[in-house]
Amino acid sequence: MDPGEPVTSAPLADRLRVPSGPLFFPVTAYGPDGALDLDTYRAHVRRGVEAGAAAVFAACGTGEFHALAPEEFEACVRAAVTETAGRVPVVAGAGYGTALAVRYARLAESAGADGLLAMPPYLVVAAQEGLLRHYREVAAATALPVIVYQRDNAVFTPGTVVELARTEGIIGLKDGLGDLDLMQRTVSAVRTEVPGDFLYFNGLPTAEQTQLAYRALGVTLYSSAVFCFAPEIALAFHRALTTGDDTTVHRLLDGFYRPFVELRAQGRGYAVSLVKAGVRLRGLDVGEVRPPLHEPSEDHVKQLAQVIERGYALLEEDR
Repeated sequence: MDPGEPVTSAPLADRLRVPSGPLFFPVTAYGPDGALDLDTYRAHVRRGVEAGAAAVFAACGTGEFHALAPEEFEACVRAAVTETAGRVPVVAGAGYGTALAVRYARLAESAGADGLLAMPPYLVVAAQEGLLRHYREVAAATALPVIVYQRDNAVFTPGTVVELARTEGIIGLKDGLGDLDLMQRTVSAVRTEVPGDFLYFNGLPTAEQTQLAYRALGVTLYSSAVFCFAPEIALAFHRALTTGDDTTVHRLLDGFYRPFVELRAQGRGYAVSLVKAGVRLRGLDVGEVRPPLHEPSEDHVKQLAQVIERGYALLEEDR
């Protein structure tokens, strides 16, 4: 089988709709000199797939898309495609203004990606009609299916999401805003006005913390940064959610996820840099984050080690 040949010819939406495990957002590895370390990155992706990831979202937010040059981005996506070997889909980030987002989309397509996560445009706060045009142009630029990421300066009315859902090539919305009232109205509007299944993802940082609330809205897909450094915990949580084992869900929320989220809230950018520190704590040297992000303090890293230890202890209690 060729490296990028999928095990199944099913469309990306079908492959993501009922995931077998967490959606994996790998960090991007750098060497001591700050340059891209593809060997370590491949190892990170490979371990995630072998641990049970249902999809790899390469060079997205957790993967420091903002810090990658175009050639580095393409190299990361290509490496992820090679390492997954078609076992799970690879979705690549695409962002900035329309021209650059289109360029990144085409680089991802040439690298063998199965889809795109279209992130907010750079800097500007645009009206709904401008946002709609932006994402439609990104979707039209390649044959890759697109998931639109709602957050920061890209927040949509339910009517705009209806139009996105009607756009050829756009298959879903990832929500990083956390406005449940808006999400409920959006889901209702799309369900009422657009035939077929449109995908929704909980894309808040440490999405497990809010997934019970999103599940009540019918949003079953979520990103898992924790899977980067504690895949067994993320898998146990995902399995408990899927089977309705709320006792385990609550135990992991109370004993691991809430302490992790509270620690994450102590530093700007910790949604990425604390995750990367966690990967290093678990034995894979993926390097530090690139500026403008910064590394967690020594004390915070020690606290993270304790939180991780407690999380694994909770898993032992189930045995």
